[in-house]
Amino acid sequence: MADRIFEEADVASAWDRNAALWASGVEAGFDLYRELYTLPAFLAFLPQIEGLRVIDLGCGEGSNTRRFASLGARMTGIDLSEEMIRRARREEKHRPLGVRYEVCSFSNIEIAEAESYDGALSTLALMDGPDFGLAVREAHRVLVPGGRLCFSILHPCFITRAAAWLRAADGAYTGLKVGHYFDRAPFVEQWRFGKHPEGRRLRPFEVPRFPRTLSDYVNAVCAAGFRITGIEEPRPEETACAAHPWLSRWRRHAPLVLFVSAVKA
Repeated sequence: MADRIFEEADVASAWDRNAALWASGVEAGFDLYRELYTLPAFLAFLPQIEGLRVIDLGCGEGSNTRRFASLGARMTGIDLSEEMIRRARREEKHRPLGVRYEVCSFSNIEIAEAESYDGALSTLALMDGPDFGLAVREAHRVLVPGGRLCFSILHPCFITRAAAWLRAADGAYTGLKVGHYFDRAPFVEQWRFGKHPEGRRLRPFEVPRFPRTLSDYVNAVCAAGFRITGIEEPRPEETACAAHPWLSRWRRHAPLVLFVSAVKA
């Protein structure tokens, strides 16, 4: 698909189409990057959330929201995709954790009054909205003074439109090539769960992508009125790499994700 302008309706439609395949893959444990790498690192990055009112921005089918609820937070999850929210609500009905799920944009959190949450979290979702600046301004609005925003995104310096692994003759990974870092044109990315046993026989996920630079993200967070308190570029643990050697390239050469923690001054 040629580059064009994407709106939130396009994002919602894409994730409605992806919902069944996505949820079945997550439930079956095929999202191994999340289970072995990105989510354990993000949970370690989080501040204490027990007893806090917390909103999950872009909650998808709710599996991460439920992890946060298991830490004792009073969770609300919002997502543009009606299909994702339907699946999240179904799981909440089956295994209640007190999580509220709403179909809602994180760029217009109309379900929440100002200063109604103690914390806002987001895992690999804020990057998939067309207006990141508006999203963090909305997060600022719904947080109490001193409330904390913590989010993860694909690392903008390394996960570019032209990223490709470099390999030696024996197949060993020797580095990561990146390009088009300053190309902010939205595009549709196709990808699959890399470790799904059915591999390329599966229909790929198609997701609108909105490339941004590191400075785009950092400056937007600051302009929204937050004070950045921490940034992390996590690596997979050595034990995970030993058990799953395909993870080692992300420990040796480049981080897959970027974490940001910020407080509402």
